[in-house]
Parts: sequence; structure tokens; C-alpha cells
Amino acid sequence: MDRFEFHNMTLTWLEGGVTALDGGAMFGVVPKALWSRKYPVNELNQIELPCEPMLLQYEGKNYLIDTGVGAGKLNEKQLRNFGVSEESTIEQSLAELDMKPEDIDAILMTHLHFDHAGGLTRWEGDELVPVFPNAVIYTTQVEWDEMRNPNIRSRNTYWKENWEPVQHLVEPFEGELEVVPGLRMIHTGGHSDGHAIIRLEQNGEVALHMADIMPTHAHQNPLWVLAYDDYPMTSVLAKEKIMKEALANGYKFIFYHDAYYRMIQWDATGKEVVDSVKRTNEAMIQFK
Repeated sequence: MDRFEFHNMTLTWLEGGVTALDGGAMFGVVPKALWSRKYPVNELNQIELPCEPMLLQYEGKNYLIDTGVGAGKLNEKQLRNFGVSEESTIEQSLAELDMKPEDIDAILMTHLHFDHAGGLTRWEGDELVPVFPNAVIYTTQVEWDEMRNPNIRSRNTYWKENWEPVQHLVEPFEGELEVVPGLRMIHTGGHSDGHAIIRLEQNGEVALHMADIMPTHAHQNPLWVLAYDDYPMTSVLAKEKIMKEALANGYKFIFYHDAYYRMIQWDATGKEVVDSVKRTNEAMIQFK
């Protein structure tokens, strides 16, 4: 497992599953001739997209950012359509750290699509139960409302299996939430109406967990948004504002779906990488 010390915060990426989705869908209207220079693609036009939750340990508390695809909950058709080559082994990841799911104090859900929320629940016999029974679950009120009442489009990714067993643990918020000083959730919308990013701040330095408005390092350009985004112009405007502030002030960017980087810091132009943490798990799809 990859680990990064961000001052007094310890960040560890856990094994939440691996998917492969159509590259065209992941880069929207951007021509393949452009995006394929930045992110490798296989012969099926798929790009590799890990779903890797991040354990954040800070001031004696254990926080989890998103939860992966889950395990044993997808049928054969779903596994095939979503290109799932690995399901979540997050409990084993925690065991390697001498931890149990019961040790997680809070879960910061950037949004509740299946590839982020699937790890919230698991089968126990013929009943779905919370994986993290002692954790409060934070998500935006907008996201929580749509999760429970999806529309004709979003019902393909908001599933009752991922929310009904944990609804007593959910504490939704409006706008922004300071979980503790130095750890903040910020509603952006865009990818989903209730999508949020996570801001980590320590000793004057900032790291942003961009979730799915910048799922990989190749999505740095504000105009490069996903066809999966429910509100693409909201994504563009939110990312444009965030990138302007972040590049000018030397922020770091943390990724959930990137098969090659855990974290990147660019220079003020956005063209040169000045710091990074590479993903040590070797990606199955590589540049040829």
C-alpha cells in the first residue's frame, strides 16, 4: 500500500477495486488523439481506473475518503460492463495495518456513485449490513437526497443496496463542512449534483482530493470533463476556479481513480510536475 505523510496527516491508499471504462466516455468531447497521449488505452478503447479509498489518520482519528466498489455485490453483467477486474479488499488492507473496519471513525463521501459507495455495505448471510458500523458518514444533502430518489439517469449508479443499510449513520451537510480543523468537505456539483471535494490543510500547505471532477492527472484541463458528468458546465466552472487558485498557490492534488499517480503538484503554469507520489501497483494498461 502506498503512504504519504502530509505533515501531521498520514494518508494511505487502500485496495477498493479496479475498473476499466471507455476512454471516450471518460474524456467526453476531447478527441482520442489528444487524451491518449496523456493516459494509455487498450485495444478495447478502455482506460484503467482504480477505485482506491484513502485512509486519513489525524489526531488519533481514522477517516476514510470513499469506499471502493465493494465485494460480492455486482452480478456478472455489471462486472463485465464496468470492466471490473478486481473487487474491493479494503478489509484486508486494513488488516495489514493492524486495523479493523470498526476502527474507522468517519467516512467522507465525495459522492455516492456505486464505484465510491459500494464498499459501505456487505452481505452477511442474506442481509446487507454496514462495513464500518462505528463510522459517521458525511455527504452533501443534495447527494443524499438524490441517492434515495434517483432520476431516470442517475438510478443506474445510485443503488438502494448502498444506502439503506447505512442510513442511520449518515449526516448530510449543506455547502461546506469542517470535519475538524484542517479537513474540509466542499460541495462542487458537476460530476453529480451533490459532488464534493476534500481540502486538507497543514502548516500553510494544501492538498485537494478532487474525486471525480478530476479523476486522473490527465483531466487537469478544466475543459476535459467526463461524459458521465451530470452537469458538465458546472464541472468546468468549478475545476477552472479550483485550478486557478491551486496552481497559483502550489496546492497538491490527490486522486481516487488514477492508475499511475496518487498525488501530483504542478508548477504555476500547470505544465511541469514538481512533486508526486506514484502508484506502486503496476497498471495493467500501459503506454506501448
